Amino acid sequence: MYVPEPISKLIEGFMRLPGIGPKTAQRLAFHVLVMEEEDVLDLAKALARAKRDLRQCRICSNITDQDVCNVCADKNRDRSVICVVQDPRDVIAMERTKEYNGLYHVLNGAISPIEGIGPDELSIPQLLKRLEDETVAELILATNPNIEGEATAMYLQRLVKPVGLKVTRIAHGLPVGGDLEYADEVTLTKALEGRREL
Repeated sequence: MYVPEPISKLIEGFMRLPGIGPKTAQRLAFHVLVMEEEDVLDLAKALARAKRDLRQCRICSNITDQDVCNVCADKNRDRSVICVVQDPRDVIAMERTKEYNGLYHVLNGAISPIEGIGPDELSIPQLLKRLEDETVAELILATNPNIEGEATAMYLQRLVKPVGLKVTRIAHGLPVGGDLEYADEVTLTKALEGRREL
């Protein structure tokens, strides 16, 4: 069946997004066609602005539109604790609990030999520099409770434990194989409360 090129290109564009298959991409593309032109232009501007203005925090690698993210800039945070997460979405999930008041370090991934991702592809060197330069008492490993997250946590634990730093892992109140960003506030709060030293 013939589909005009602008529609097929739009469908292809939506299919590049994670979790969007052909049917959902087609539904989104046809929805865009019935949207008000102003709304479509606002969406396009928002996409372009996000791509242009967002970058990684120079301290923790979280996503920000400043040189330093709001968490790192906040002088009221407990600077003696760093929570290591895989993804900026995990920071948002942790912040929703309103229970954690320390700093973060975003790895931007997890060790995955199958996907060719080793420690050098993550922001681990920046984390080690922070541990060297800052006065940190505890490192909370809050990587996802799946094979890659566990491998990353074990690697980090072995790497920093000899320094004498307290290293804890969030408790497994989270479903194994799940992602941190999808956990509710109560589950994350319990996981933080039940973290254990490695």
